[in-house]
Amino acid sequence: MINRLTSFQKLSQYSDIYVVFAVVLIVVMMIIPLPTFLLDILFACNISLALLVLLITMNVKEALDISVFPSLLLLLTLFRLALNISSTRLILLHGNAGKIVSAFGNFVAGGNIIVGFVIFFILVVIQFVVITKGAERVAEVAARFTLDAMPGKQMSIDADLNAGLISETEARQKRMVIQKEADFYGSMDGASKFVKGDAIAGIIITVINIIGGLAVGILQRGYDLKYALNHYTLLTIGDGLVSQIPALLISTATGILVTRAASDDNLGSDLTKQLFNSPKVLIVSGGVLLIFAIIPGLPFIPFFALGALFIGIGFLLLNAQHEADSKAVIQHRKAEMEEVKRPESILSLLQIDQIELEIGYSLIPLVDAEQGGDMLERISMIRRQCALELGMVVPIIRIRDNLQLAPNNYVIKIKGVQVGAGELMINQYLAMDSGQVTQKINGVSTKEPAFGLDAIWIDEQDREKAELAGYTVVDPPSILATHLTEIIKAHAHELLGRQEVQTLLNSMRDDYSAVIDELIPNLMNTGEIQKVLQNLLREQVSIRNLLTILETLADAAPIGKDIDYLTETVRQALARQICHQYLENDYISCLTLDQRWEEAIASGIEQTERGTLISLEPRLLQNLFAEIQNALQNNALIYPIILVSPSIRMALKRLTERIIPNLIVLSFNEIVTDVQVKTVGMVRWPNES
Repeated sequence: MINRLTSFQKLSQYSDIYVVFAVVLIVVMMIIPLPTFLLDILFACNISLALLVLLITMNVKEALDISVFPSLLLLLTLFRLALNISSTRLILLHGNAGKIVSAFGNFVAGGNIIVGFVIFFILVVIQFVVITKGAERVAEVAARFTLDAMPGKQMSIDADLNAGLISETEARQKRMVIQKEADFYGSMDGASKFVKGDAIAGIIITVINIIGGLAVGILQRGYDLKYALNHYTLLTIGDGLVSQIPALLISTATGILVTRAASDDNLGSDLTKQLFNSPKVLIVSGGVLLIFAIIPGLPFIPFFALGALFIGIGFLLLNAQHEADSKAVIQHRKAEMEEVKRPESILSLLQIDQIELEIGYSLIPLVDAEQGGDMLERISMIRRQCALELGMVVPIIRIRDNLQLAPNNYVIKIKGVQVGAGELMINQYLAMDSGQVTQKINGVSTKEPAFGLDAIWIDEQDREKAELAGYTVVDPPSILATHLTEIIKAHAHELLGRQEVQTLLNSMRDDYSAVIDELIPNLMNTGEIQKVLQNLLREQVSIRNLLTILETLADAAPIGKDIDYLTETVRQALARQICHQYLENDYISCLTLDQRWEEAIASGIEQTERGTLISLEPRLLQNLFAEIQNALQNNALIYPIILVSPSIRMALKRLTERIIPNLIVLSFNEIVTDVQVKTVGMVRWPNES
């Protein structure tokens, strides 16, 4: 058995050569005359292939299981036409096209010209008018509907991906299947025209054969009209039948394939299950047939036998259903008893999602695609945007409805803890004062949830009026998307775990294995790299340029393993990126720090085994906060930047990140040479005007 499989595998390695040889043979058949015995073999092959394709089509579960069908249909049609040409040549040259053609002409048609013509044209009408026409229309509609449904299917896959129901690999596979379905049905729409053209060609070839046969028989061979008509017409009919029967099988296979709906089984199983799924219908049908049996004038035996058969099958299926239902009830009760006996598993309750979005029931339309909500699509865009801006893969965002929330409220959680909340009016718009409002608009006062700006809720009919008055008007989905984006950016360092860091490193290993192998594990481990990346994200510094970060760590780690030192070194390596982030009109506007403040902060820095600690007197610390806030209020800055010496940059950021979280602290070493710095003010020492 193993040897046979090995031989078959060896033969299958050259399948492409076999196909090329077959196509060349088809072309040769159209040019070179074939002997009758070879033509008989090819006719038998044609019938066998048509039957094989029909049976395969009936047993596939999905259309893509035989995705090669459009190309196969073209090759079989070409093969059949080549056989027609070869048989026509032999009929006209020798008055003999082989035993199969003669057998079909004499046996199938009974040696009667009229009967043969009738059977031939019935087959042509069945194929051309019924099967081919219907299959062509179904293929056309299926292709159009498949293409129209592609965007919806893609959105459904994105929704499942965002909800965590499928992985990235599964989503990629599903998208590939959708693309293949669109290509397949588009190809079938065109391939169905082959079958239609084949039917037309069969009629034309038959007429030509009869006319040509009469001309050759009477004019060249000297046969009388009756003999020539009988001989050549029977051969022509046999040729037509031996071609039209495989063509009919292929047309039927095409119709079956394009009319297959969504199913988990083959055609035979589906027909059996669905036709005999309702025993009561069978019993009623059997009763009607029994009534027909006793009507005078109608044959008793056929209707009585069929009626009894239907009723018998109906009662058998009904008993089988009752037994299956009883077994299902017993199994269900056993499963319930086993579930009661089984120790309760609480492991699933211990799992915490990285990011959760909980919404009140009034906000469900925002995330329900069937109700026109596009929030799932927006979340996909948010994840892509954060990947570009932050350089990290944002975890799957779980969306849940929470009946404990107010209907219009939502809550954003990071690792199970609430970090943001807001209220949305589903059918209204939020109008925010942009600073250029020329006319006040009436509405319900509120706060914009992402940035805490004063705003009002307005009706849809007031939207255009508010925009003309200078308000910035946004819809509820945009508000929620903006808030979610800001929450992710603010807490990106919390979302970057060791596993996420390892994923980033693995994605780079193929192209930059040298730097990764040098750094890990000889100089640093994954946890230490994670802490450096978290420090960068905590201050909104993108880690997308991971190669530069890793190369800098590989250079700095041999000198010192302190995370703060490594972070500052990496920031200096990313100086151009950081400067570009805060440029305004080709320069950076900032505040500076009084020298006495720098000395006071530097004197409070202590290096311990646990890292860098900063200690200042409470009164001095309060004065520092007050002076920074005064300087920010008295100087108009697009970005609240303060420029200090490298030795105290991180210390100052640690001191101010709770009280003044939006303060951006840069060091002189983070300013590249070709960037201009504009100092607009100074954080002065207390009691100094």
